[in-house]
Amino acid sequence: MVESRLLICDYSYHTAPFSNNHKNGLTTYLFRLQTEGSCEACCNGKEYHLQAGDLLLLKPGDEYELRVREETSDGRVSSGDYFIFCNGTWIDAWWSRMSRHIVNHISIDDHLLGLWRQLLLEKRRGPEGENVELTGYLLQGLCLCLDRAITETKPTDRSAFMALRLKRFIEEHATVTFKLEEAAAHVGLSLSRAVQLFKACYGKTMIQYALEIRLNAAVERIKYSSLTLEEIAETCGFASYSYFHRVFRAKYGMPPARFREIETTPVGSVE
Repeated sequence: MVESRLLICDYSYHTAPFSNNHKNGLTTYLFRLQTEGSCEACCNGKEYHLQAGDLLLLKPGDEYELRVREETSDGRVSSGDYFIFCNGTWIDAWWSRMSRHIVNHISIDDHLLGLWRQLLLEKRRGPEGENVELTGYLLQGLCLCLDRAITETKPTDRSAFMALRLKRFIEEHATVTFKLEEAAAHVGLSLSRAVQLFKACYGKTMIQYALEIRLNAAVERIKYSSLTLEEIAETCGFASYSYFHRVFRAKYGMPPARFREIETTPVGSVE
């Protein structure tokens, strides 16, 4: 029987230094998607600096060590990710279909994260409530979507490439305070040119995109962390809780406290 078994699926957010290692080699496959902030991974003796959008793919036997350290100028620690441990004959066959890098930078879209979240929530039903057949098919779907994301055509046009670099800078820095001038300088453009280029390519301003990322990060932390709402506002890059409350309500139609009450029971981070 062809199988794909989901062993662990969760979301992790770190606000303090953290480390974890499998120096004797993993016993299963590991998929880890960095969604915000940054961290370091050592895989088979090679160091990787992971940023938002970096997908880590490891197979049984690979050595793995994760390190979350102080990265921001004000000494804050910020690292968020989804991760999966899995195995099965279907996963073995899928893995052998194509050659993949250990670290692949992909676009994070709602469809991909939606699959990951559905797996997470199904797994949290526990042994008695989980539909193993459903999680198996969802896992296969996620694997195929990851391959599509990895093999997407990268922009060859210089303007599109510069806009993508701006987008990645914002994704990495949105949950900390940054200036638009810093984003422009990162890609070697004037502020006016950077603003114009980003809006032309993505149909929204850099500020609007940063706000989207901050609100999405806030939703993840409301659902999957035990941080207070004030801590969530601060760690997601909002200047004040009152501002966070206002923009959150404008987007989701309810205040953050009500959203947490309806959507989830807070849990601690596990990785």
